[in-house]
Amino acid sequence: MAGTTRTGKDDTTIDGDAWTQEELAEVRATLLQEIEELKADIARAESQMASGENSESDGDDEADAGAKTYEREREIALTLNARDLLAQNERAIARVDAGTYGVCESCQRPIGKERLRAFPRATLCVTCKQREERR
Repeated sequence: MAGTTRTGKDDTTIDGDAWTQEELAEVRATLLQEIEELKADIARAESQMASGENSESDGDDEADAGAKTYEREREIALTLNARDLLAQNERAIARVDAGTYGVCESCQRPIGKERLRAFPRATLCVTCKQREERR
């Protein structure tokens, strides 16, 4: 798609930099689908954690208690990660709606389409992300 020019109402693309309305609608739909999946995962994990907390552990030896603690902490970590991804997806949809999707929050330059196709929640261009990771 790079190097092509399309003209239409609001969808001029030069060298793949600008997003067409169709592309943005596709990104938005993908993010919304992922949001629904994450919400279901979070609800399922919270339900499992709630039911697991009510189980009796009175006859467990130290190994069983340790394994249960490890599993509970793992589930909590996965749930927190899912909540973080949910927030990132919601933030990406807000950027699509505001017309700022694909613009680096640090340098205000375009984020490459290939980067956003691989990671649609990206808020920084590759250069700014590398700079951030070096800190």
